[in-house]
Amino acid sequence: MSTENEKELQQLKNRLLELSDKAYMQNIFTFTGFLGLSQQDVFWKNERVMQAGYSLWGGIPNADRKVIRFGNPEELGYEVPFPITCIHIEPLQAKFADPLTHRDFLGALMNLGIDRSTLGDIKVGEKEAYLLCLDSISDYVCENLSRVRHTNVKCTKVENPEELPQEQPQLVTVQVASARIDALIAKITGLSREKSLELFRTGKVFLDGRLCENNARVVKVGETVNARGFGKFRISGEPRRTRKGKLAVEAEVYR
Repeated sequence: MSTENEKELQQLKNRLLELSDKAYMQNIFTFTGFLGLSQQDVFWKNERVMQAGYSLWGGIPNADRKVIRFGNPEELGYEVPFPITCIHIEPLQAKFADPLTHRDFLGALMNLGIDRSTLGDIKVGEKEAYLLCLDSISDYVCENLSRVRHTNVKCTKVENPEELPQEQPQLVTVQVASARIDALIAKITGLSREKSLELFRTGKVFLDGRLCENNARVVKVGETVNARGFGKFRISGEPRRTRKGKLAVEAEVYR
């Protein structure tokens, strides 16, 4: 890890401690911006020294990028919702619109000079997308995002983002020698075992939001594995032995 990256992670750790202490000492809620998986791992590694209660939410179920709210509603006697807005981005003329990717939408937003920490997940359809962002930036996005690549678009705030159609995972059953995380990644993604191990060496595997460096870790029912760049999956059924002695594992796969 470079000195620059170490400095950034230390700055993030200090910021998280500052927000936690402020919530605890002043009996208020404090919020981070959106954190990616690597940033969330900084929180989990320092969870024990955080004084305030906390919760994480990305605006919709199964979101990867999340905001941390410090403060316990039961202790404070009130609750402040997460400052997250969902925006529907769609072409003005769908008939003439190009198919658009996650990179296209993110690039258009970055070109507006928006800080990445204000943006959450971007759920992309063929020609449209749903963007999760902080409330503070939502009006700016709606007023200024008018084009994605060669497609003219319009932006509309979504009233109830939790009611949006959720991405349906592909249900698969794979046979492995054991439920080791490296074996499951290789089998489900189609990567070679060596390529699977490379993901661990480069810090791209997360288990329930925490960086996983132990490639021999056994994945349990209900746990979610995220292999950055190759999707994620959740173990949905209790593994069972086949007649040939293999372990059959059921998983919900998100591409």
